[in-house]
Amino acid sequence: MSEPISIDVKTDYLDHQSDPDNQRFVFAYHITISNNGGEPVKLLSRYWRITDGDQHVQEVEGQGVVGEQPEIEPGDSYSYTSGTVLPSEVGIMEGYYVMQNASGEQFQAPIDAFTLALPHALH
Repeated sequence: MSEPISIDVKTDYLDHQSDPDNQRFVFAYHITISNNGGEPVKLLSRYWRITDGDQHVQEVEGQGVVGEQPEIEPGDSYSYTSGTVLPSEVGIMEGYYVMQNASGEQFQAPIDAFTLALPHALH
């Protein structure tokens, strides 16, 4: 069976909010969650593991995303934008969403690791 939930991530470095002289690098991430299954699902909570370029790990958990717990119908998708601040030019984020199907069963939708990096910071 293929995964009922697919997650697409795009990232941006926010130059105007960053302050490299003080090790403040701000990144936005744009996420689209698609429901490829046959029943509606609700996003209940999120878990992020953020690793900066110095291998320091920050874990973030919380209800919903951007203040919402969206319900996603079969064949539909939900998009949102959020952000994070790193003390380094490069970092990695990964995690999962806790979803609930129409039957009330909860499951994790994994978010594959993605890179946050200044333009031209990686070769």
